[in-house]
Parts: sequence; C-alpha cells; structure tokens
Amino acid sequence: MTALFDIVYHMRASRDRLSATEQKIADAILEDIAFAASASIDQLAVKAAVSIATISRFAKAVGCEDIRDLKLKLAQASAVGTRFLAEVPAVEESAFYTQICSDVESTLRANLARFVEEDFRAAAGLLNSARLIYIGGMGGGSTMLADEVQFRIARLGKAVTAYHDPVLLRMLAATLTEQDVLVLLSVTGVTPEMLEVADIAREYGAQIIVLTSKSSPLASKANIVLPVVTEETDFIYKPSASRYGMLLAIDILATELALARKTESKELLRRVKFALDEYRGGDNRLPLGD
Repeated sequence: MTALFDIVYHMRASRDRLSATEQKIADAILEDIAFAASASIDQLAVKAAVSIATISRFAKAVGCEDIRDLKLKLAQASAVGTRFLAEVPAVEESAFYTQICSDVESTLRANLARFVEEDFRAAAGLLNSARLIYIGGMGGGSTMLADEVQFRIARLGKAVTAYHDPVLLRMLAATLTEQDVLVLLSVTGVTPEMLEVADIAREYGAQIIVLTSKSSPLASKANIVLPVVTEETDFIYKPSASRYGMLLAIDILATELALARKTESKELLRRVKFALDEYRGGDNRLPLGD
C-alpha cells in the first residue's frame, strides 16, 4: 500500500513559503481541482498566468516528483468529490436540525423499501441454529453498531461476541466451523480487512451474514446479504445518516430472531426485565436494558 500524500493539504500548508508566482499556481489549482487534474500543462499555465517551467518548479515545491506526479495526485484529490472541496453554502443557525431529521427519515424509508422479509427470516434462522455468533465491524459507525448487534442478540440467549480489531477477527474467523455464523457490518463493503476476514471464514465453512451495500465486494462473499443503502448529501458537517439504515436492519433482524424462538425469547426478556426492575426500580414501561 502506497503512503498517503494529500496534495490539497500540502499546497495549503506550504502556501506561505511559496514564491508569489507559485502562490498564483496554488490558488488557480485550489480554485478548481477537478479542472487542474484534467487540464493540460498548457491550459494550467494559461489559467495561472505563468510559464510551464514555473509549474514544474511548483510541483517540486509542494512535494511532487514532477508535473506528471502533481497531476496524478490532483486526480486522486479530485476523486473525493467536490462536496469536500467546494465552499459549502451557509446554513441558518437551526436549519440543519430539520435537515438532519429529514435525512434520517429519507434513509430509513429508502432502506425499508429494499428490505426483503425472506432474507431477514433466513438470517434469523442461521443465528437461531448457530453454535456461536461473531460480529465484526470496523470504522466509526460499524464499530458501534457491531456492539449493538451483540447487545440485541445476547439478551435472546445466544452466544455472541463483537470484535473490531482486524487481526483478532482474522484469528477468530480461522476458528469457525459450519455450525457458526459470522455477521459483518460495512456500509461500503470495500474495507480490505473485512473482505479478508470473510474469505477466511468461508474457507472453514462458516455461514456469513453481511449488512452492506448489495453491489459491494463484501456482499459477494456472503450467504445472506441484508442490503444497506445511503445517499450522502452535500452538507458534509453532519454525521452520515447511513447509521440509521444499518440500525433499522439490526432491529428487524433482532426482532425476527426473537420471533423465531418466541416462547424462549419471551421468558428470557421477562427475566431481563425482572432483574432490571429489582436493581433500578421504576415503572413497567422503562426500556428493556436499552
């Protein structure tokens, strides 16, 4: 894997030490990175009103080997999308409250429309018959939600544990058998470590359930895919609403599992409520350990 080199950061960080002419090039590039990445050297020189030789010197000044390397790094920077490079329109003080709520609602409805009941029932069936269940999630959202899956399933009397360390997940995947289930969470489905863990688990016959994008590489490695979709907005400052789509899938899966073992689930949930009420008190409608 090549070392990370963020050309946008380096241009901004080094601007004050650049010559006045080189600053003109930096400003021209930062004004429209997509154009700079696709433009010819002549076009870029015209836009910045400098010579081609000056652009060559500029490339070295910002840490690139040459103009070709500069263009390559600009193309990589442009690939992240204009919503992270362009100026974001001003938002009223409280307007984003409504926008966040609206994005959550849209995400929930978009995901619900794509869910297939039979897939959730089949996934619950695998969990119900599993000897043990491992949950894997990495990253800001999937780490938290992997723990959530553990919490939902554990109170139904199943042996389940969540892990987030990629090396530990590799080790555990190698211990699985045909009687075990591995549940992997990944909104994108492209995280290399997750793909490798799935391959190891498949090698030893484990059943794999994934909550991910249906068209992702991770989805192709699963026995059952519970699809998660998200459409990110241009308002980049708020957390991704994809978490709510994943959480909806988790809630449906946990409920299907509870209903698949209805009598046992009812008794176990009664015990949980009894133990909590004895410990904390409160009325009958307090959450069941949530």
